[in-house]
Amino acid sequence: MSEGPAAERRREFVAVADRLAGRFAERAAAHDVEASFPHENYADLTDAGLLRLTVPEELGGLGAGLGDVLAVLERLATGDGATALAVTMHISPLGQWAAVWRRTGNPRLAHLLRQAAEGSLVWAAVTGEPGIRNDMTDARTAAEKVDGGFVLTGRKVFATNTAVATHFSTTARHEDADGGPRLLLCQVAMDQPGVRVHPTWNAMGMRATRSDDLELDGVFVSDEQVVHSLPVGHLDARVLETVWSWAMPSFGAVYTGIAAGALDWTVQRILRSGRADDPVVQDVIGGCRILLDTSRAMLASHVDKVENGRLLDRGVQGGLAWCATVKYVAATNAVEVLQRLVDVVGGPAYTRNQPFERMWRDVQAGPIMPMSNLAARRLIGADTLGVTVAPVS
Repeated sequence: MSEGPAAERRREFVAVADRLAGRFAERAAAHDVEASFPHENYADLTDAGLLRLTVPEELGGLGAGLGDVLAVLERLATGDGATALAVTMHISPLGQWAAVWRRTGNPRLAHLLRQAAEGSLVWAAVTGEPGIRNDMTDARTAAEKVDGGFVLTGRKVFATNTAVATHFSTTARHEDADGGPRLLLCQVAMDQPGVRVHPTWNAMGMRATRSDDLELDGVFVSDEQVVHSLPVGHLDARVLETVWSWAMPSFGAVYTGIAAGALDWTVQRILRSGRADDPVVQDVIGGCRILLDTSRAMLASHVDKVENGRLLDRGVQGGLAWCATVKYVAATNAVEVLQRLVDVVGGPAYTRNQPFERMWRDVQAGPIMPMSNLAARRLIGADTLGVTVAPVS
């Protein structure tokens, strides 16, 4: 039975990602040691067209959907998880906008998407802040109302992809809004006055993402640059259908890809050493394959829910709990895969002369990234027990 057009297109996207993953793997060790952003990888992504992966074809892009994105991110991450995670912060927001544009025909979104297709716009999603849960319900960054817009003052952390981004999305709290404080979702250009990146990134893993701190020192955003607002402390259907429905599986795909790369590397090592008949080795490899296939099944189920409009079947809180579950399973399984493989890799797993050690460190970021494992379990538990965690806007 021949493949349909959609399946053939995805196969072609993944083939491109596979070629790039090989190049990225060759550069990954140096960027990891130096904690340097892989600009040459981004150049390759641009040349291959993957930076416009999720831009609609009508606007100059490749028209990829969520399922295509997850397949591409997984394959890229087999070569270098840091590069895959960085580019997630670009192609995931573009995919969110593309979905909204297809429903609304919003001309401003069309303009932004065309800019991305032309290569003049690279995005970063920057919402994390020190001392506050990154769940898109509140922020410490202050938004002061002025004529024509707002002035933002605050500091963001884990600002992945800002080493190459031209623009970013961020959150700020408008304390004096009518009806009570509101969380603003804003779009900002990296070259606006008051935007500063502080080179703070010195992490255990994902070192090449350059997820530095980003300071907003009196940054003006026009009313037009405020793309959405919601009451502080509320769960929001629009945020669920855009940010959460794309970001959580995208993160999950990246960590699944890192683990898949580690498994492939380990299998090749086992075959070269003639240990394939060892029952202990078979047990470990089989267990890892099961974990990865479980993650992929969860990701595929999520794509089905999103594409068939069933994400809100159990309400906003239930939809958010589902997104958290998908990311939780993929990130947790990736950590377990690497830990299990250590038993058969042995000493080389601990040396920086081999890529396994970098992959082992990189997957540790998965359970920490939003939605963190602790926050996910609490939300999923509350939702299962019928406990409302926050009002819905």
